[in-house]
Amino acid sequence: MTDTPLAPSPADPPPYRASAARPPLAGLRVLDLATLFAGPLAATLLGDFGAEVIKVEHPAKPDPSRGHGPAKDGAGLWWKVLGRNKRTMTLDLSTRGGRATLLRLAETADVVIENFRPGTLEKWDLGWAELSAANPRLVLARVTAFGQFGPYSHRPGFGTLAEAMSGFAAITGEPDAPPTLPPFGLADSIAGLTTAYAVMTALAARESTGRGQVVDMAIIEPILAVLGPQPTWYDQLGHVQPRTGNRSANNAPRNTYRTADGTWVAVSTSAQSVAERVMRLVGRPDLVDEPWFATGAGRAGHSDVLDEAVGGWIAARPRDEVLAAFEKAEAAVAPVQDVRDVMTDPQYAALATITTVDDPELGPLRLQNVLFRLSETPGAIRWAGRPHGADTDSVLTELGLTPAELAALRSEGAL
Repeated sequence: MTDTPLAPSPADPPPYRASAARPPLAGLRVLDLATLFAGPLAATLLGDFGAEVIKVEHPAKPDPSRGHGPAKDGAGLWWKVLGRNKRTMTLDLSTRGGRATLLRLAETADVVIENFRPGTLEKWDLGWAELSAANPRLVLARVTAFGQFGPYSHRPGFGTLAEAMSGFAAITGEPDAPPTLPPFGLADSIAGLTTAYAVMTALAARESTGRGQVVDMAIIEPILAVLGPQPTWYDQLGHVQPRTGNRSANNAPRNTYRTADGTWVAVSTSAQSVAERVMRLVGRPDLVDEPWFATGAGRAGHSDVLDEAVGGWIAARPRDEVLAAFEKAEAAVAPVQDVRDVMTDPQYAALATITTVDDPELGPLRLQNVLFRLSETPGAIRWAGRPHGADTDSVLTELGLTPAELAALRSEGAL
């Protein structure tokens, strides 16, 4: 059930090969009380670099991600990815025994991640006051759609609402088509990445203060941060970014283009020098001499003529010829790939972006590797998501609970 860290290819430089060094987050204990995506993803990212992550799920209501998307032999494949490197246990926090057990776990933990609606933990007498009293060094990451306060804080919410509220959907899609939502958990994923960063920031602060603190993560905020300076544009210029499809208001040519063999490629010309190379490649050096070609905004204002030139040249050639010509010209291009292409792409293979884990339920299982490479203390996927409650007894026995106490908790319905 162990995977070689980063599964390096023979071409990898020596600093990034697998290491027997202690993982950088070894010794860190994380209690993952969250469900679905943003909070659990943050815990996953911490576990990838050595943190001990204990996934706490309701005895009768497992994390819904176990049932999201396709499954094989009854095992949810999304959970296999999201639940990697986590020990799994059950606990009903609304019961007296569940509350007491969580406080005992919190005494041994560094981080608790939760995504209940604001006030839920407090209703169970498990709020910040109780958790910090049990462990003053604890970091509590609270991940909700709208944050812990404000007029929307008690509303139910998911990443889809953040994608709509933030302005993302408003700028996504064709100009004459409806706003477009992503077909995956974009806002949740961005919030998960940000939560992991926030937790590490709080832990760094603990080194100087000796105390933990609360992380208040509203899913509607990180996605707004990655949308660029839209609030500043509006504040200073009254500018509202429109939907432009695959085009950009900042540079051109920038689009997807169909090749002669029916595939697609994407071209980007964010740098002036690259834009000039593209136009010379496609046989239109005359356009480079146009006064408007000298700036990205000027080129964007003439997208029609640039797209006609680039698109016509690409449409007359098969994809491999297009890619080879762009590479020779040192112009930026990439094939539009689906997951089948990703699984065989030579650059992803060189980076070991897709790795293989031996899973007890499904056998060899391919999934995305850890997010980045560290030269001295690399991360690793040690196991994929485990069955619901698989480690309940071992986690609580290590905590010091006796067989009689475990039996009492089960009798109460806490486990």
